[in-house]
Amino acid sequence: MKKILINRVTHLLFLSMMLIIIMLTSCNIDDDLNGAPVVTEVRNYAAAPNDTLVNKLVPGQWIVLKGSNLKNAVKIAFNGVSIPFDVGLFSDTYAVVQLPYVIPFPSVPQNQLNTIEVVTASGSTIFNINIVAGPPSLAGISNENPVEGEIVTVFGTNLFLISELSFGGTAITDYVTKDDGTAISFPVSNTTSGPLKIITASGEILTTFNVNDLTTGMLCNFDTIGSMAWGTSTSNNDPDFPGNHGWYPILDTGILNAGNGAWWEGGRSINIENGSEWVSAADLGLDIDQFVLKFELNVPGDWNGISMFIVRDFNWDFLARFEPWKLSGTKTANFTTKGKWATVTIPLTEFRTKKDGIDGTGNSATSLSELFGSKKKTINFLAVNTSDKSSTTGLRAGIDNIRIVKIK
Repeated sequence: MKKILINRVTHLLFLSMMLIIIMLTSCNIDDDLNGAPVVTEVRNYAAAPNDTLVNKLVPGQWIVLKGSNLKNAVKIAFNGVSIPFDVGLFSDTYAVVQLPYVIPFPSVPQNQLNTIEVVTASGSTIFNINIVAGPPSLAGISNENPVEGEIVTVFGTNLFLISELSFGGTAITDYVTKDDGTAISFPVSNTTSGPLKIITASGEILTTFNVNDLTTGMLCNFDTIGSMAWGTSTSNNDPDFPGNHGWYPILDTGILNAGNGAWWEGGRSINIENGSEWVSAADLGLDIDQFVLKFELNVPGDWNGISMFIVRDFNWDFLARFEPWKLSGTKTANFTTKGKWATVTIPLTEFRTKKDGIDGTGNSATSLSELFGSKKKTINFLAVNTSDKSSTTGLRAGIDNIRIVKIK
């Protein structure tokens, strides 16, 4: 009997110990699953020794959040702006994330300024850290050569908290900004020549080129510099193209069948008379990415499926394809400027060789000398359809003020 009792007591003790172990393990699992996230510090996303602590963040920056219970995050927000993230870059104690490129600082509620919010199914946390706007950057200007009274829009990032704005050397005080800092719009009161200048709380933009400049680097403005040798018709008062500066040629073609590259047909080419230096001989040794081709474009209707080839000297070893109707992959969408003149910027690195039999899709020119040589070059704009299907639309477009601009 005594032996039986001892065995039973032993079994009871064993069962009790197992129950305690199971309960403790369960508690630990519950703690892991139900613990609210905690952020204790923020570090640079870089290899040691550059993975330093940071106390100030800017939009677009990559960082590492350190803490606990971070692996199962369902939301991470900076100044209230949620970001996409890859949980493959997370563990329980760290999370690698990138701040949003655009934070609408002027419209961020006071209680969300300078905050990082992390949310999991078990709770949330707020970590306070300075988040400041980065320096302003310029992406483009809707029209660098507007007429008086025209509304001009400047595109970029961090275009808010503005203390000074001038266009062509003229101060602008009447302007409208987007809350997310990606655009500023204002009416032009005069057309003096000078740079665009924007000073914000976090930096300054000052262009190396002048707006309202119809002479510097000009290959042809169809009035006082250069002229068209042959090609399509020209006008200075077509009602489809208001807001013009003098004369301009008009590319005008209907729908083009598949493989129709006959650019010499009526309305399909602009061929500038005589040659001119695209860049001066003194500048041929500068980096090619310091220069761009610019022109003003007006497309009053829809444009889809016709390529604009830009060629120098009818030499097809390097050419640029201008196809603003192309989206990602094989997708397209009708393009239009809605009857307004818009500035087009094409880096000279977009002048490319032929690849797999397709013009303008191969290697970029690596230098100005390779692209131009030392001789004067003409320029040609050609409307073609080299695809295996008919164009969706025709092309009717005004082009003016063809120029080479040094941008840095």
